[in-house]
Amino acid sequence: MKVILSPAKSMDLNGIPSDIPYSLIQFGKESEVLVKKLKKKKVKDLEALMHISRDLAELNADRFRNWHQPTEPTDEVKQAVFAFNGEAFKGFDARSLSHEQLNVAQDKVRILSGMYGVLKPLDLIYPYRLEMGTPLEISSKHKNLYQFWGKKIAHALNDEMTEGEVLINVASIEYFKAIDKKELRSKVITPVFKDFKNGEFKVIMMFAKHARGAMARFIVDNNLNDPEQIKLFNSGGYSYDVNQSAEDEWVFVR
Repeated sequence: MKVILSPAKSMDLNGIPSDIPYSLIQFGKESEVLVKKLKKKKVKDLEALMHISRDLAELNADRFRNWHQPTEPTDEVKQAVFAFNGEAFKGFDARSLSHEQLNVAQDKVRILSGMYGVLKPLDLIYPYRLEMGTPLEISSKHKNLYQFWGKKIAHALNDEMTEGEVLINVASIEYFKAIDKKELRSKVITPVFKDFKNGEFKVIMMFAKHARGAMARFIVDNNLNDPEQIKLFNSGGYSYDVNQSAEDEWVFVR
């Protein structure tokens, strides 16, 4: 069983233990292609393309100019699962994982990325900002990042997963769309997290993001291989609701 997460916009490279093992990115050549395109963008172009502030555009223009394929940890290069700092990664809480748990995470967790395609938790990354939905035209054949990455990500997952192995999707809609479903051979189950508010169950995004990370952590903590076992997930007060669930969409409520 594999579980896929979205990356986070925010990153924190501070306080990561120096004894953490690392691995190298799979799609280095592809990332270089993207950086080559992005290096040509002026600050004002990045500001408009990514809908970010001038300060963030300047920061990322500088990152693209200095980007290189990571080969070892440095002050600016860290393992992906520790570098991302969004709500899902707070739910996953990588910094509390033991080395044994990190090995399980390295086997089971994959992080989708506009810059790197798909990452293992311990893959070294240089900090960046490139959301999958960014309308970056890469070539005449690849008008956006979805076209650029779709088959590559699907094939990478296929190569790692055995026949009958299930993919648990706790990525956002924006990132899950990056996988070419026609190419993907595995069955996909998408957990959905809903809170009861104003008389109905609804997805509250901040809580849902945290729960997605907590679900990935639950899978790692228990080294799960049978998807039925994720129905036991109860972190944060959520519980599986059979009445709201479908075959490929399992709903958890609180």
